[in-house]
Amino acid sequence: MSSRRSARASRFTEAEINHLIFKLHASLQHRSNSTCNKKRSAAKILKRACNYIKKLQREVDDLSHQLSQRLASGDINAADADTITRLLQLQ
Repeated sequence: MSSRRSARASRFTEAEINHLIFKLHASLQHRSNSTCNKKRSAAKILKRACNYIKKLQREVDDLSHQLSQRLASGDINAADADTITRLLQLQ
């Protein structure tokens, strides 16, 4: 019974979900530099967010590949190495 209670307690209300969707939509609008303020369905907003996340993942993968190539080739100076080290420490 306690697992049922905790499952219920972790559920979001419809109002909370709508608020989160609204915040996600606002964030995506900001990122796209779009001035269009048309109301969108939650499904379209979530699909757009998923596509944006996939795009960011591809960019991360591309940058990782480029970094690996530069590190392997030795084509990197001390300033770049320091920057890379600081960035890796942020993770």
